Amino acid sequence: MTPHYEQLIQLLKGLPGLGYRSAERIALHLLVEKTEQTKALIDSLSKASDEIGPCEGCGNLTESQRCNICESSERDDSLVCVVESVPDLFAMERSAAYRGKYHVLHGKLSPVRGVGPERLNLDSLREKIESGIVEEVILALGNDMEGEATCHYLKEVVIGDRSIRVSRIGFGLPSGGNVTFADEVTLRSALDGRTQLDAT
Repeated sequence: MTPHYEQLIQLLKGLPGLGYRSAERIALHLLVEKTEQTKALIDSLSKASDEIGPCEGCGNLTESQRCNICESSERDDSLVCVVESVPDLFAMERSAAYRGKYHVLHGKLSPVRGVGPERLNLDSLREKIESGIVEEVILALGNDMEGEATCHYLKEVVIGDRSIRVSRIGFGLPSGGNVTFADEVTLRSALDGRTQLDAT
């Protein structure tokens, strides 16, 4: 095989959910078939990479400074749902059970992996909390140890003693489960069954 082919395989293998066989099938389809789809895919990836970036308000993906959710007047500004990642936000939106705003942390606290608060998207969350508009923060983070630690930090340090209700989505998920892979019904039940975190 050629060096360029091997490089393509390695790059495809680096994508989530793709092993060697899947990467090879995709590479061969793109190279052997030489379809119009190949050029369209390359153009689309290039444009998406150049034009799409994080929303300055919440961290969601957007092609402008602020995403459609942050700009929407139909969403409840007093509710902020904190999620770990953009896929988690998409999963929550598919449930059609939530009509507030979001905040994407782009990670969660993990001392083992060297992820501290400075690595998370917290500045704009602090701005929201300090604005006086937010009445409730819903923590929609996984129920693993890192998710628990992140929830504790957000409640005790970022929100602190402000008169803001802090709740956590109820989990119909297994221990260690992830919001991204939950179905719509489970997410709706989780939102409906969220509980308030009492002061310690």
